[in-house]
Amino acid sequence: MSYSIGTPPFQLYGMIDTGSDLIWFQCKPCKQCYNQTSPMFDPSKSLSYKTISCTSPTCIRNVEVVDCSNNNNKTCEYKYNYGDKSISQGYLSEEILTLTSNDGPPISFSKILIGCGHKNNLSVDGKISGIIGLGHGSLSLVSQIGSSIGRKFSYCLVPFFSNANMSSKLNFGDAAIVSGTGTVSTPIVQGKFRTYYATTLEAFSVGNDIIKLENSTFGLDKMGNTIIDSGSTFTHLPIALYSRLESAVASIIKLKRVPDPTQQMSLCYKTTSKKLNVPIITAHFSGASVHLNAVNTFIPIDHKIMCFTFVPHKDFPYVVFGNIAQQNFLVGFDLFKNSISFKPTDCTKH
Repeated sequence: MSYSIGTPPFQLYGMIDTGSDLIWFQCKPCKQCYNQTSPMFDPSKSLSYKTISCTSPTCIRNVEVVDCSNNNNKTCEYKYNYGDKSISQGYLSEEILTLTSNDGPPISFSKILIGCGHKNNLSVDGKISGIIGLGHGSLSLVSQIGSSIGRKFSYCLVPFFSNANMSSKLNFGDAAIVSGTGTVSTPIVQGKFRTYYATTLEAFSVGNDIIKLENSTFGLDKMGNTIIDSGSTFTHLPIALYSRLESAVASIIKLKRVPDPTQQMSLCYKTTSKKLNVPIITAHFSGASVHLNAVNTFIPIDHKIMCFTFVPHKDFPYVVFGNIAQQNFLVGFDLFKNSISFKPTDCTKH
């Protein structure tokens, strides 16, 4: 996502993440940073950059661990950890954040709480400056500008391996309303982790095989067992649930199984075709059946191997519905109605 920070506005590129809250980016001087090819923000060059005292209510309310005793300049320090072992550490600060508009001049928001990261490790490189948290918590961009956007946002993710030279679209406010033919919606369930957009997955179906999640055999809560996470590539399932889903998929595909060269995925096939003939997997959320095509469930590893993008995990007792599964859907979050909507869409044309 392209956005600007500071006065004068300085362009940055953030990775949008519905599974986290903090808006952070790498800042000069950067003591320990990943390789960023785009220019890095220098807070000393911005007239509107403002640090926060580590004893202030803003710092204490928003940062879990505040230790002023080891802090020579008494500024609010944060440390943010991610599930893939990425971290960002630096100063929680206030800045002006500017977004482009569909139908007018750019729109600026003042006193946005941001993380100015001086020690960062992110599992990507290139021009990405940091992460834009779009989660449910108070530090997220959606929460901080919520009153201006009617607490609504949506995105349409262009398939990663699409030949179209197109950007995915992210909208806030009235432009983010998802409606019309094919739209299905599921309630957001307030789980024990406020950051996440949790909803209830009732079953998967593959052909005639229905894998219900009603009972606790998969170690899942009955309500709020799935989080919709744009920051996760794969869809992660508890081991027992994954095993049943993999078996159902594998029983239908009549190709030779091969190991994954990247050692990340469990179910891979050798194929000479660019398009793999795979079954539609339907994710039956509460009130919303979402039909997943091959673009949502398999990716090419090379020109001869395709792999299943659902993977088993043992670390947390819920389903993580990743961004590959969300490709070619208009996905809308309405925090006023507490619902998530899915509409099948060719995101290269949206």
